[in-house]
Amino acid sequence: MLYIIDILGTIAFAISGALVAFDKRMDVFGIFIIAFVTAVGGGTLRDLLIGHTPVGWMNDLTYTYVIIVSTIFAIGFRSKLNYLRTSLLLFDAIGIGLYTLIGLEKGVELQLHPILCIALGTMTACFGGVIRDILCNEIPVVFRRETIYATCCILGGVMYFALGALPLDHNIVFLASGAIIIATRLLAVRFKIALPNIYRD
Repeated sequence: MLYIIDILGTIAFAISGALVAFDKRMDVFGIFIIAFVTAVGGGTLRDLLIGHTPVGWMNDLTYTYVIIVSTIFAIGFRSKLNYLRTSLLLFDAIGIGLYTLIGLEKGVELQLHPILCIALGTMTACFGGVIRDILCNEIPVVFRRETIYATCCILGGVMYFALGALPLDHNIVFLASGAIIIATRLLAVRFKIALPNIYRD
């Protein structure tokens, strides 16, 4: 199941990266590069931090194939994606939800402290988007103050361990935590929920 979740997260983030590249009117090569770094950036950081080398996507070409197919799909159906911002939001929210869970599970496997597991999950979910936005000359979404982003991952991580302490099936805990992250991110954008503003403007 963990492997399937990882593949689904890769698909979501690859499409998310491709949509940003479309928005920036990049050429085909640029679209593939942005899709690739968005999809594997967070996982690469995670694997380097836990000493798992070569990193995941280098050990399994399936990830590369999935990114290529997802990007071709996004290119082929770009005319159908009339609302790029809405599509980007949806795929990005799905991506952070799935990747947070992957990072959490990796930390649990290594028997790390829950706080470190949550940090690992958050970095796994957010770092690919940070690279994507930097390459696209944007302030990374995770650092913007308009709506919460990394906070959604942290909330999902806390719920993961809170629900895990209850007599619930692990799959239920897994799916519920991911749903919380995705729903929180979408609601934050819809209702412009943000952390307190410390600036006087």
